[in-house]
Amino acid sequence: MTPAIHVRGLRKIYTVPVREPGLWAAVRGLVRRGSRDVAAVDGISFDVAAGEMVGFLGPNGAGKTTALKMLSGLLHPSGGELSVLGFLPSRREEAFLRQITLVMGQRSQLAWDIPALDSFELNAAIYDVSPADYRRMVDEMTELLDLEDLIRKPVRNLSLGERMKCEIAVAILHRPRVLFLDEPTIGLDVTMQRRIRAFISEYSKRYGASVLVTSHYMADIEALCSRVVVIHHGKLLFDGDLSALAAQFSPHKTIVVDLKNGVADLSRYGEIVSADDGRVELRVPKSETARVTSRLLSDLEVEDLTVEDPPIEDVIERVFAQGAT
Repeated sequence: MTPAIHVRGLRKIYTVPVREPGLWAAVRGLVRRGSRDVAAVDGISFDVAAGEMVGFLGPNGAGKTTALKMLSGLLHPSGGELSVLGFLPSRREEAFLRQITLVMGQRSQLAWDIPALDSFELNAAIYDVSPADYRRMVDEMTELLDLEDLIRKPVRNLSLGERMKCEIAVAILHRPRVLFLDEPTIGLDVTMQRRIRAFISEYSKRYGASVLVTSHYMADIEALCSRVVVIHHGKLLFDGDLSALAAQFSPHKTIVVDLKNGVADLSRYGEIVSADDGRVELRVPKSETARVTSRLLSDLEVEDLTVEDPPIEDVIERVFAQGAT
C-alpha cells in the first residue's frame, strides 16, 4: 500500500553568514562576507501509512519544524525524495492543500477581533466546503471539543486553551487526510491537553487521517502514538515502536518495593533512586530484574512490589544524549 507520507534522504541546507570577532573582521566583512552551510535536516527517511499516528521527536533545534514545513510545502527541500498523498508538497497544488493541514501551537489562524465562527466560515469559503459538509463538521467539532459557548465569542476574549480548541477546529474544517501538528498542546493545562488529545485520536479514527505530531509533552506522544521517529541535529536516531525505544535505549528496569517494617538499606540489590516512608525505588539492569526481585521477596518482608519500565521522558533524554556524542 502506498504510504500517505514518503520521505527518503530529505535534506534542508541553510547558508548562514560567519564573521570573526573584532574590528578588523568587521571591516573585512564589508568586502568579503564569509559563510558556512548548516544542515537543518540531514538525510532523514521514513514513511507514514494512511491512518497512522506517529510521534516526531527531537530537542529544540533538531529540525522537526523545518521538516514539517517541507512536508506541508512551506519550504523547498535541498535534496532527497518527498511525497504526501502522492503530491510533491513544494508545488503547493490546490488538490494537495485541500487534503492537509498544519497546526502550530503558537501561530493563529483565527482573526483576533471577530468570533471564531466567522473564521470558520471564511475557511469554509477558502476550501470550498459545501454548506451541508460545513454544518456537519461544525456540529461534530462542537460536540467533540465542547465549543458551543466559545465559537460566538471574539477570539481575544478566549483563554489560551479555548483558543487552541478553536484553532484545531478551524484547521480541520475541510476534513484533511493528513495532519501535521507542531506542539498542539503547548501552554495548556492538563485537562485541556487531555481533551485535545482525545479529539485528535477520535478524528484520526473517524476519518482515517494520518497524523505526524511533535510535542515536548511526552504524555501527548504516549496517548496518541504507538510509533515514534526521533531526530537530533537533523539526523534520524530512531524509527520504531514506542515500547522498542525503551528497550533499545534504556538497559534498566525500575523496581518499587513497599516494606512492612519501614525503609531499609537496599543498596546491595541495586541503585537506590528514592527511599521514603517504607517505599524504596531501585534501578537494576534488565538482565538482573528476575533475580533481584526473587531476592527481595525472599530476604525482606515485602508488602508490595512492582517492576516498571523507566519513564519515557528518561528514555528520550538518553536517546538525545547518545545522539549528541
